[in-house]
Amino acid sequence: MQEGLLERSFTRMAGAVARATGRPWAFALCVASVILWAALGPRFQYSETWQLIINTGTTIITFLMVFLIQNIQNRDGAAIQAKLDELIRAGRGKNDFIGIEHLTEAEVEEMRALCLRAAKRNQKTETRATAGNGRNGHRHAPHAGPPRKSASATPKGAATRSSSVADRRSAL
Repeated sequence: MQEGLLERSFTRMAGAVARATGRPWAFALCVASVILWAALGPRFQYSETWQLIINTGTTIITFLMVFLIQNIQNRDGAAIQAKLDELIRAGRGKNDFIGIEHLTEAEVEEMRALCLRAAKRNQKTETRATAGNGRNGHRHAPHAGPPRKSASATPKGAATRSSSVADRRSAL
C-alpha cells in the first residue's frame, strides 16, 4: 500500500515537472540563469567557485531530469502500446502483432522485414489488378467481410513471448 502511494506521488510529481519544464518560460529561465552566471564572472574573477556553481547546478538538474524524462517516456510508451494493441485486437489487423514489443530487437527487425515483403507483394498484386481493370484503371475494393481473429491469439489477445518469429512468418 505504501509503495502504491509512493508511485502515485512520483507519477504526479514527474508529470507536473515535465509539463512545467516543457514550457517556454522554463527555457527562458534557464537562459537567463546562464546569462546572469556569465555576467557575474568578472565580479568573481572567473574563479573556480564561480565555475563550480554552474557545473554543480547543471549536473544536479540533468541527473534528476534523466529519471523524470525516462519515467514519462516509459508511461507514454506503455499507454500507446496498449492503445495500439486494442486497435489491432478490435480491428481487422493481425492479432499476431500484439505483444511484439517484448521480442528481441533482432526478432522485431525480422518482423519488419516480413511486413515489408508482404507490402511489396500486395503492391505488385494491386498494380497488376489496376492495369487489367480496363476503364480508366478504376476498380472497386472487394468487401472485406467481418473482422477476422487470428487462431494464434491468446484468450486475452496478447501474443506470448514463446511464439517464435517463424510462427509469425506463416501468418504473413
